[in-house]
Amino acid sequence: MVQLPVVVIAAIADNGVIGDDNRLIWRLKTDLRHFRSLTIGRPVLMGRKTFLSIGKPLPGRETIVLTRDPGFRPDGVHLAHSLEEALATGQRLGLGLGADSVTVAGGAEVYRQALPLAGRLEFTQVHATPEGDALFPEWDASAFVAEARENHPAGPDDEHPFTFATFRRRV
Repeated sequence: MVQLPVVVIAAIADNGVIGDDNRLIWRLKTDLRHFRSLTIGRPVLMGRKTFLSIGKPLPGRETIVLTRDPGFRPDGVHLAHSLEEALATGQRLGLGLGADSVTVAGGAEVYRQALPLAGRLEFTQVHATPEGDALFPEWDASAFVAEARENHPAGPDDEHPFTFATFRRRV
């Protein structure tokens, strides 16, 4: 059976912060558009708290929510109770959609579990050092090669400068 690659997508501040009190901590419209382009037409796996912060399934994508709460049953999403189950659902849905990958969109614990399985990392490196209670987990940069970088200044739609960076796992 064909296995779709797992792509981890994250916006990470220079100090490793990815969120605070279960919410985004910056306004970057360009990054939101980039996230949409990376996930549209693909299965998107996220943890329960990340889903609750968004508040609804993502349009144009199959949303898979990873949760340990057996009573959590939101409408319009696929539920999984382990990363293995979530990825199996993502593979099945992705193949049905004709997608080229299964994407992982957080939070911190889901990233920690998914990083060893990721074939590609799509990071938005936010050039700021905000306070926050959610950090991106440590990752082995030597296992990846930097493939692309695209710098963006702060501007009317983006409150901080940032860099889109793609890393591909070394074979």
